[in-house]
Amino acid sequence: MLTFLGFAMIATFLVLIMMKKMSPIAALVLIPALFCVFAGKGAHLGDYVIEGVGKLAPTAAMLMFAIVYFGLMIDVGLFDPIVRGILRFCKADPVRVVVGTAVLAAIVSLDGDGSTTFMITVSAMYPLYKRLGLSLVVMTGVAATANGVMNTLPWGGPTARAATALKLDAADIFVPMIPALAVGLLFVFALAYVLGLRERRRVGVLALPGQKTPEDVDDVEGDLVGATAGSADQSVPAASAASAGSAGSAGSAAAGAPPKPSPAPPPLSPPAPAGGRDDAPEDGFQGLDPHRPTLRPRLYWFNAGLTVALLAAMIMELLPIPVLFLLGAALALTVNFPHMPDQKARIAAHADNVLNVAGMVFAAAVFTGVLTGTGMVKHMADWLVGAIPEGMGPHMALVTGLLSLPLTYFMSNDGFYFGVLPVLAEAGAAHGVSPLEIARASLVGQALHMSSPLVPAVYVLVGMAKVEFGDHTRFTVKWAALTSLVVLAAGMLFGII
Repeated sequence: MLTFLGFAMIATFLVLIMMKKMSPIAALVLIPALFCVFAGKGAHLGDYVIEGVGKLAPTAAMLMFAIVYFGLMIDVGLFDPIVRGILRFCKADPVRVVVGTAVLAAIVSLDGDGSTTFMITVSAMYPLYKRLGLSLVVMTGVAATANGVMNTLPWGGPTARAATALKLDAADIFVPMIPALAVGLLFVFALAYVLGLRERRRVGVLALPGQKTPEDVDDVEGDLVGATAGSADQSVPAASAASAGSAGSAGSAAAGAPPKPSPAPPPLSPPAPAGGRDDAPEDGFQGLDPHRPTLRPRLYWFNAGLTVALLAAMIMELLPIPVLFLLGAALALTVNFPHMPDQKARIAAHADNVLNVAGMVFAAAVFTGVLTGTGMVKHMADWLVGAIPEGMGPHMALVTGLLSLPLTYFMSNDGFYFGVLPVLAEAGAAHGVSPLEIARASLVGQALHMSSPLVPAVYVLVGMAKVEFGDHTRFTVKWAALTSLVVLAAGMLFGII
């Protein structure tokens, strides 16, 4: 009964958000509450929710202060050189833009934190996608999938969990998996190239204001990084305007649906007011004006050093990550904006993102609390493991790899690696399959896991990109699942799994 209710609850949640019948926050709260009553455990709902909130509170705190910290770093111009470098590569070619998104997400993912990756990637690429009328779900899908492959780094979480659960060395798990993961990352780049070609066919190869062809765009970053680089009457050429879709229709077009005509991308936004609020309207450019009053060029190396030190401390686990980001945000705010009105203005500028993400995390705590507290997760995992045919015993590594896709999508990494993986490893050991092979196979589902509704970082991604979670899910799941299967196939081909 609990097994059926668990699958039904997850299916109901996904259908409702993908059909846009409910907002993610409402669905994360109301659907599990309803199914908790169906399970006959409504009287314990409060206990389940409090337990779920308690477990996710550190994650919510980490995300809140990480958004503030990296928001400040974007404000003061720390990432402007990265943006300019990516834009020099991308120019106005949709193929280069999408591939550049994958490359940037993969590079930034080296810090092992998905939220950091998505904040930097979206901040750098969002203005370019908006200016060229490209699909924003392509950006979120490519970024999430690239980050998912890189999430298998030993300091990213899954590998450490697998090593802890099976009492193995993390290096013994990860190092042999590098060739398979490299194939997966190359597949993501190839996927980005294909999606970029699709976007190029949809919107064409564009020329920015004052330029004839993309090859002539030597200073494209000046137009794109600067929200005030052109006058208000400058816009995309008519040929581009006729083919550029809205953010919503862009998503469906990228997913294979016929494109819907819509107005051209908006003109460049006027200069930000001197008061320090540089958050332009949704359809304009945001926060990357090279003349914005929040820039602190004299403090560039201080901010760079602080960020490197923060990431190093996070990787070395000197302090809990929420504490590190709390201290980092407070120090960055104090040094860069010593005057109280400026500090208040910066906090207010990022309040929307903080509230949206924190609210989503605490709403997800209801979902995970009910799944775990009622025992649905355990019954679902036991049912899946029990459904494995006896003859598949010698192939438990393959079975583990295949199961990692749905299980890490519908469960937290903790639930999968500490609850299900030991059972799979024990079943494999009974048929002579090494626990190392089981552990390696368990990593292949991470490309899909990073788009799970139970991953807080994905709400940072869709929130900053202004993409509906349902649109992101509908577009990304198939490509992320295919990436995971490519990693699994490469691991078997190389004899790693």
